[in-house]
Amino acid sequence: MDDSRLERWRMILGGKEDGTGQSLEGDLAKMDEALEALYDADEKQRRGGLQGSNPKINRWLGDIRTYFPSTVVQILQKDALERLGLQQMLLEPELLEQLEPDVDLVATLISLKNIIPDRTRDTARQVVQRVVKDLEKRLKLPLIQTLKGALNRSVRRSRPKYNEIDWKRTIEKNLKHYQPDYQSIIPEQMIGFGRKGGAKKDIILAVDQSGSMASSVVYASVLGAVMASLRSLRTHMVVFDTEVADLTKHLSDPVELLFGAQLGGGTDIHRALKYCSQLVRRPKDTVLVLISDLFEGGSRERVLQQAQQLHGVGVKLICLLALNDEGKPAFDETLASQLRALGIPVMACSPDAFPSLMAKAIEGKAIA
Repeated sequence: MDDSRLERWRMILGGKEDGTGQSLEGDLAKMDEALEALYDADEKQRRGGLQGSNPKINRWLGDIRTYFPSTVVQILQKDALERLGLQQMLLEPELLEQLEPDVDLVATLISLKNIIPDRTRDTARQVVQRVVKDLEKRLKLPLIQTLKGALNRSVRRSRPKYNEIDWKRTIEKNLKHYQPDYQSIIPEQMIGFGRKGGAKKDIILAVDQSGSMASSVVYASVLGAVMASLRSLRTHMVVFDTEVADLTKHLSDPVELLFGAQLGGGTDIHRALKYCSQLVRRPKDTVLVLISDLFEGGSRERVLQQAQQLHGVGVKLICLLALNDEGKPAFDETLASQLRALGIPVMACSPDAFPSLMAKAIEGKAIA
C-alpha cells in the first residue's frame, strides 16, 4: 500500500496506535493534532488540552480554520461546544470573532443571551446579523417569487381587467372555441388573477422554542420576516415553551426577533394553539404552521382537541416536525400519527422546500 493511502487511513483511524505504522508530517500532522485535541483523548485530557487558557483555544480555532473547509469548521466548533462545554468561546469577544458563523452558532448564542457579558453582546449581535443576512440572501427571493405566484393563483376573477388576465389559463380554457376561418380563439370565458386590496391570506407561525428546536427557530424567524414583507399576507410570529410570546412586532427585524426568543424549557403545544386560535379572523384564509417536535409536556388530548377545532373551522393547519437541513428529526410519533388521523399534514421540511409547501397551503392544494 502506498504512503498516500496509508496517510488517509491514518487520518481516518486516528491515534498513533492505529496499526498502520504511518507517521504524518506537515499540514496532515497539524490537522491530526487539531482533531486529536477534540476527539482522541478522554474527557479529562481533552478539557486540559483545550480549556487551559484562551491562547490554546485561539490557536486551535486558528488551526481548524487553516486546515479545514468552513463546513467542517462549523462541525468541529459545534462538537467542541457540546463535548467540551467551551462556553467561554462565546463569552469572549476575541474568541467569538474567530468562530465560523452558522445557524447552530446563532442558536447557541440565543440560548446563552442572558449570561453573555456586556463586552460580548455587540459581537454576538454582529455574528447573528451575519448569519441572518446570509440566510435572507439564500431564501428571500425564492420565497417571495413562489408566494406571489401562489397568491395570484389563489384569488381568480371570471371578469378580470385587462392587466389581470391569466393568458395561459384563458387560452387553455377556450381552445375548443378556436375559429379556423379567423385563425383565432374566441374566448367565451376569461380567467384572471385577483388583485384585491389588503391581505389575501393570514399566516401564523407557531414555533416551539424548546432546546431541540433551536435551529428551526432561527430559520422560522428569517422566513417569517420575509413573509411579513408581503402586503398580501398578514403574518404573525408566535414562539412558545410552557408560555407563549407573540413576537409579531419584531418581524421587521429578524435579529431582534431572535433575541426575543427564549430557547430551552418545556413545551405546552395546547396553550400555543389556543392562543393562535384567538388570532384567527378568517379561518378559510388562514394558514397556521405549527413547528414542533410534538414532545408535549401537557395533555395530548387537549392538543388534539384544539387542533381538531382549528382544522374543523377551515384553518389550514400544518405541523412541521423541524424546519432545518439536519435530516430526519426526533419527534413524538404517537402524537404525530394522531394529528395525521385528523387530516393534518405532519412532516419535516427544509428551508429550501418551505416556499413550495406554503404555496400549496395558500392555494388550498393537498399536502402529502
